[in-house]
Amino acid sequence: MTIRIYNTLSREKQVFEPQDPNRVTMYVCGPTVYNYAHIGNARPAIIFDLMYRLLKLHYESVIYARNITDVDDKINEAAAALGVPISEISSKYADAYHADMAAIGAGLPTIEPRATDHIEQMIRMIQRLIDAGHAYVAEGHVLFDIESFDRYGSLSRRDMREMEAGSRVEIAPFKRHPGDFVLWKPSCDPQPGWDSPWGWGRPGWHLECSVMAETHLGETIDIHGGGQDLVFPHHENEIAQSTCSHEGRPFARYWMHNGFVTVEKRKMSKSLGNTLVVHELLKSHPGEVLRYLLLSAHYRQPLDWSEQELERARRTLDRLYGVLRTADGSFGPFSASERPGERFLDALRDDLNTPVALAEFNRVARELARAETREEAQRAAAELLADAKLMGLLESSPDEWFGSGEQGADSAEIEQLIEQRNQARADRDFATADLIRDRLTAMGVVLEDSDGVTRWRRKDN
Repeated sequence: MTIRIYNTLSREKQVFEPQDPNRVTMYVCGPTVYNYAHIGNARPAIIFDLMYRLLKLHYESVIYARNITDVDDKINEAAAALGVPISEISSKYADAYHADMAAIGAGLPTIEPRATDHIEQMIRMIQRLIDAGHAYVAEGHVLFDIESFDRYGSLSRRDMREMEAGSRVEIAPFKRHPGDFVLWKPSCDPQPGWDSPWGWGRPGWHLECSVMAETHLGETIDIHGGGQDLVFPHHENEIAQSTCSHEGRPFARYWMHNGFVTVEKRKMSKSLGNTLVVHELLKSHPGEVLRYLLLSAHYRQPLDWSEQELERARRTLDRLYGVLRTADGSFGPFSASERPGERFLDALRDDLNTPVALAEFNRVARELARAETREEAQRAAAELLADAKLMGLLESSPDEWFGSGEQGADSAEIEQLIEQRNQARADRDFATADLIRDRLTAMGVVLEDSDGVTRWRRKDN
């Protein structure tokens, strides 16, 4: 029953021992809501959703907080470009984030604090840091003095001389050290702002998470999670300001970080034009396919995204649903057991080893496919469905997954209709193109448009 976690702070796998087994706490850095989430943003949502499910299986009370950053320079820029309040931008994309994450099976956290609801608490933390000699005021800014905290750099293992190289570190003449980071900065119209002892302004990005974690989970939390890109400077700075404002008490006991998502071996970037937006991917792929692929690699390793891997995930799910449909017809109906299989759980307890867990999941599916008696089928199906429930997979019925409709159209007819649809799209006759697509859907044909090419397959293949 022991859960082991690789702790980024210690650089080793450790047995998870919560400070209070009756109240396990986990904080995960959520989205900055200025645009649609890309697939890299979706990975921590999926990984820590699974961690939350695993913890709930072992502990009576688990409080999972994932924040919404709704004040940020990127939001300000988006709002200014459209001439609207920041709340209009943040509300639109927070709603889109919720819808997209729900479509890939990532549930809501226990608590979802928003930065703008915690300004007073942020001001109080800043004042504590100033009073304790860990922060200073300079030219309308309040900055954290990293040289006042002798453990600064312990998470990222960075030397003080390397601090200038970190992302989001702003070099300014009023800083005592180039690595000192902003806790509060001045605002001017049309930027959002609030009254403070240091003038009209807004909080620094790093401060927001420390305050929201403190407010909802306490001074010391069990698990802090996020993407690998947040180790420095964001999480390093959270440790510094939280520890110093809490008289040296630790901020988080275990740190978990997921690896990057690459696209066909290349880093996602706007300049390369390969940023994959979840909102768009969902138009041509079921959310469960995206989830399966996101879980296919160990969370600490890079995950390479490609059409080939998506197709492989789809085929795997088609096979799993097909096994369930066949077995249900012979021996069903089935219901999940109360608890997933122990071998499956052991894999997840070992630092969320999803590749091993999925291998076990597929092994149980093969057992179900080979079952020759009702008893064998019921046992395998009950375990498979319980494993799937924890993993957030097989959430549809086989009939829903494969769909129903007009079957038996030959390939020549399908190709002809696709050709007509492509011509309609080229002519910008989108109404006709949509009608043809609807007809193909009714015929049990799934279309996948990618890179100007339309591929098709039957729903039960």
